[in-house]
Amino acid sequence: MNEVILKVEGMTCMHCEMSVKKALKAVKGVKDVKVSYKSGLAEIVVKEGKTSPIELIEAVEAEGYKATSA
Repeated sequence: MNEVILKVEGMTCMHCEMSVKKALKAVKGVKDVKVSYKSGLAEIVVKEGKTSPIELIEAVEAEGYKATSA
């Protein structure tokens, strides 16, 4: 298992946090997700070799937020 940390811009409330979490959990290979709108970070545990940070960033951006590797 690997951990990927993303910096997510644009989250302002719990609803934003839940939207990002749901989008990340839908990515194949994701095992666990922790998102905090207060810190602006998403911590994602993924199965090794099953997904890439780019796929995770694309999932967040599809929800309307900006994401970069932290």
